[in-house]
Amino acid sequence: MPRELARRADAVPATSVIAAAIGAAAFGAIAVGALAIGALAIGRLAVKQARFHTLEVDELTVRKLRVLEREGPPA
Repeated sequence: MPRELARRADAVPATSVIAAAIGAAAFGAIAVGALAIGALAIGRLAVKQARFHTLEVDELTVRKLRVLEREGPPA
């Protein structure tokens, strides 16, 4: 009786597993980068829309300072 070799037909080569791991890591890095860029963009929008009624400054160096005075309530 001839010997039967047991071989799994559905075995995944090691290179495929490594390639999938590298692809998953790259996808994760892109996702983290996109989240970071989105957070920066939202932060800049929030700063542009902020209005300060009071301002505290510990140290300030100014080369040229212009002060504009407005009459009436702030917009």
